[in-house]
Amino acid sequence: MKLGTENKAKTIAAAVLVLVAAFLMVHAFRGDDNSAPAANAPRPMSPGVTSPVRSGNTLAAHKTARPMLAQTLDPTLRFDWLKSSEEVTYKGTGHDIFRSQPEEASIPKPLPPDKQPKVVQAPPPPPPIDLKFYGFASRKDGYKRIFLSKGEDIFVAKEGDIVDRRYKIVHIGQNSVDVEDVLTNNRQTLPLLAG
Repeated sequence: MKLGTENKAKTIAAAVLVLVAAFLMVHAFRGDDNSAPAANAPRPMSPGVTSPVRSGNTLAAHKTARPMLAQTLDPTLRFDWLKSSEEVTYKGTGHDIFRSQPEEASIPKPLPPDKQPKVVQAPPPPPPIDLKFYGFASRKDGYKRIFLSKGEDIFVAKEGDIVDRRYKIVHIGQNSVDVEDVLTNNRQTLPLLAG
């Protein structure tokens, strides 16, 4: 049985790679002994901290007038900082973040009647006069009659007559007639229609 040792250069290179990998694995899991401080060795003091006092397994420090900056890399658990964060109370807006429904809109209170704005409503426009002027007849003495239509109905009238029990003929011209709606006092000029 052959173990693959025919090429000695490849075998030596593989063995060297295995040793380097083993060394790196041990170094990575064990850590660097030179850079890590010993468990019982005193730690260097940060700026703004006076003499350290040991209490149990942690290192408690007394503050001076200058606060300790958070930029230090000291991994010591600081109970004084934890205590100050425990005293902070959350004051929210009252919105429940666990509800997916939108907040109810506040309903404005109605104004008293004396302070409400006055709404001026314009009157609706009068309905248009639905007569059509399509001709007239006149005599030499000046007597004129006009022909008006509304749907299938045809009316013949002179100035001053009431047509369709609602429309008064005010003035008859050569190309138009003035008609007044007696119910709404709406006056309209109807042009002569060709055809």
